[in-house]
Amino acid sequence: MSAVAELPGLNATDRCDRCGAQAYVRVELANGAELMFCAHHAREHEDKLREVAVTIQDETNRLAGKPAGAVAEDI
Repeated sequence: MSAVAELPGLNATDRCDRCGAQAYVRVELANGAELMFCAHHAREHEDKLREVAVTIQDETNRLAGKPAGAVAEDI
């Protein structure tokens, strides 16, 4: 049995390889390379990425959450 290391969460310093916006999707390729995408470009290229990806880490669900420190009335 081989252990698979869990990928660290994406943060504000992770940037989209296409446009430089904050990355919410990390794609690992068979050669070990990683690509990062904003939600927009991940959706735009989703079909092709699924063909070549070993793993896809999708954190776009964080976009629907409320900002840290926000009060319900502020949203």
